[in-house]
Order: sequence, then C-alpha cells, then structure tokens
Amino acid sequence: MSIKEILNSEKVDFTGVESSYFLLGLLSAFENRFQAVADSVMREISWKQFFAIICINMCKEKPTVKELAEIMGSSHQNVKQILLKLEKKGFVSISLDENDKRKQRIELTEYCKKFCAKNDEMTTRITKKMFEGVSEEQLQITIQTIIQIECNLKKIKDYE
Repeated sequence: MSIKEILNSEKVDFTGVESSYFLLGLLSAFENRFQAVADSVMREISWKQFFAIICINMCKEKPTVKELAEIMGSSHQNVKQILLKLEKKGFVSISLDENDKRKQRIELTEYCKKFCAKNDEMTTRITKKMFEGVSEEQLQITIQTIIQIECNLKKIKDYE
C-alpha cells in the first residue's frame, strides 16, 4: 500500500497529528519503501551498499571509513560492515593510509566502475520516473527543509 493510499484509507487517523511529527513519520515510511524498491532493482547489491558507492564516488580523495560514515550519516561500525560486504563482492578495496597506518582508505574497484556504468541508464530512468511531476522549486524547498532540520538535529545532539 502506498503512502497516499494509507492517507486516504480508513485504517489510520492522522487527525490532530502535528505537521512536524507527520513529516518525520512520512520520511521514515518513504525511506523504507524506497529501500525496498531500490534493493529489488539493484539485485547484486543493496541500496545502502549502492549509497556508499555513490558517496565514495563523490569524494575528491579516497575517503577514510570515518569520513565516509560522516558523509553517509551513519555509524563507523555500520559503514564498516557495508564496506566489508562490498569488498567481498569486489566493489571496493580497503587499504591502509600511506601516512597514517591507523586509517583505512576506501577506493572503488574497476569492477564497481563498470557496474555503475552498466546501470547508469537504468538508475537515471528510475530517478526521472520517481521525480515525475515534482518541480525544481519543490525539490529545492525540500532539500533546504531537510538541511535545516538536520542542522537543528545536530544542535540538539551537541546540546546534550
């Protein structure tokens, strides 16, 4: 059942729910639905693994596990587990930093780059379909809203 169908159903009553709480629930439900679709489309790797690849690819230099965890918004332990699975599948190589042997650097393999190139058209097509009917203005407002909420979340974490 889609979020829209749930909103219009008789099964759940959202009357009186503050917009901020509703949005948090909506984001969580969306993330679960998106991950299920992405996992079924990619098959060879999970959405979280693909997200790690996307983040590594955007880095100007080979990221450390800690840097990648910060970019992904996840714990060091979770990212390390994702990377170990990706390494086992041949998508990344993990090596010691030349200057600081305590750090591990992550690099995409040629196999991974070929996989991404092979799937680029499909992911572009799916993304376009997913954002059909959403204007650039709506996207920018959503992006800015989520960035602001995340900044506020960080203030709460730093406050405690």
